[in-house]
Amino acid sequence: MPINKDQLKQFRQLLITERAKLAGEIKNIAQETSKSPREASGDLSAYTVHMADMAADTYERELSMNIVSSEQELLYQIDDALKRLDEGSFGVCQQCNEPITMSRLKAVPYASHCITCQRAKEQKNKR
Repeated sequence: MPINKDQLKQFRQLLITERAKLAGEIKNIAQETSKSPREASGDLSAYTVHMADMAADTYERELSMNIVSSEQELLYQIDDALKRLDEGSFGVCQQCNEPITMSRLKAVPYASHCITCQRAKEQKNKR
């Protein structure tokens, strides 16, 4: 069953809302990560920072940057879904050209593949 205009509007709004939320999270994480370890902890004293504290701070920064990277990838997928909405190909699998089920689109509105093709893609990537 093809997606009607009202459903397309709902998906567009959902994608725009999710995009704004992700962009805000990325901005917040980037701002926190850009602070020095002393600024982040609120410690502006003249005491030196212990090596273990520096290691923990470094780990937290790397973890934050990995989160930003994952969220940036989601942002690209959302932008791609918005582009497919504009082009009229939203809701159609980019691999087999079959419709993506409504339940899948409701769960993952930026999905570009039907569940069968997505599973095959994931299996291929595991190898």
